[in-house]
Amino acid sequence: MTPAHIVYGDGILKLLDQTKLPGSVEYVDLRDWQSVADAISRMVVRGAPAIGITGAYGLALAVRESAGRPDFLDSLDSAAAGLSDARPTAVNLAWAVGKVHDQVSTIASEGASATELIDVAERAAKTIHEDDIDRCRRIGDNGAPLLPRGKDVMTHCNTGSLATGGYGTALGIIRSAWRDGAIRSVLATETRPFLQGSRLTAWELGTDGIAHTIITDSMAAHFMTTGNVGAVVVGADRIARNGDTANKIGTYGLAVLARVHGIPFIVAAPLSTFDAKIASGAEIPIEQRDPREVTSFAGVVVAPAASPAANPAFDVTPAEYMTAIVTERSVLKPPFESSIAGVLSEKRESAGSRS
Repeated sequence: MTPAHIVYGDGILKLLDQTKLPGSVEYVDLRDWQSVADAISRMVVRGAPAIGITGAYGLALAVRESAGRPDFLDSLDSAAAGLSDARPTAVNLAWAVGKVHDQVSTIASEGASATELIDVAERAAKTIHEDDIDRCRRIGDNGAPLLPRGKDVMTHCNTGSLATGGYGTALGIIRSAWRDGAIRSVLATETRPFLQGSRLTAWELGTDGIAHTIITDSMAAHFMTTGNVGAVVVGADRIARNGDTANKIGTYGLAVLARVHGIPFIVAAPLSTFDAKIASGAEIPIEQRDPREVTSFAGVVVAPAASPAANPAFDVTPAEYMTAIVTERSVLKPPFESSIAGVLSEKRESAGSRS
């Protein structure tokens, strides 16, 4: 079982440092929102749902620090902006920070005490965390029946417990399918340049006793030609209204290869990953990371010092290459524009009925 990787209590956010895995299991203790934003930026914690949860707890720390001060609302706004900007592509971060911000600012304007502000912020963050674990289990169970029985499943990057509140999105589907005896094994791409697949996904699969093989990113087409790959299952960092999906760099290439080989390409994501404000993937901002992540490998320089390198952290897969999008509510099928509109409308109606 993967150990707890996001733990909050007594004004301290404890994160499992994912930059140290699989070599060592080390935690960092964070006591202010600035250090939380830095940890998100440095990928101590990563994965769209996980950084959303972390950002929510980061804002709770900001409330602890400034509750009762005359400039509390300004400080709250500043912290929310700083946390949301730590990584720009995944919409879950701004979504989760916004939920905590809205609840706290509402009661602050009504004259709530410092103790009440802190309590509401921490409960809001904890609810986001607990709800995400439940969402992931439902995603896993909703998506497992889509995987052909007795075949291998290919996945990219890390979408498991480490990338979420727990259980995982795409890896949640794989976990549920393995539990049901439906799949033979997992092909985990290494996911250059940060190696989330070989470092993190393989570590989770091994911890859970799930049969798997690590492959380099450039091996994907070869393994698809064998006829043993029954599906490709990936996560998402932001999904536009038309279904275009931003995910870890290399995802688009896998989708094209899957189409050529007639292999189902499945995206798994909670509804918090959908961005109803944008019409297509062309509007999704793509994070550009330090080129040294490309020119170095495990701290060793592997490229000429004079050679420039590009390092976009994500690419966008057009909706036309996707077979299904699995959410905690249902499995969405093409045409995605209408199926996404329908599930988001149901979500709004459900939220309205609870208010």
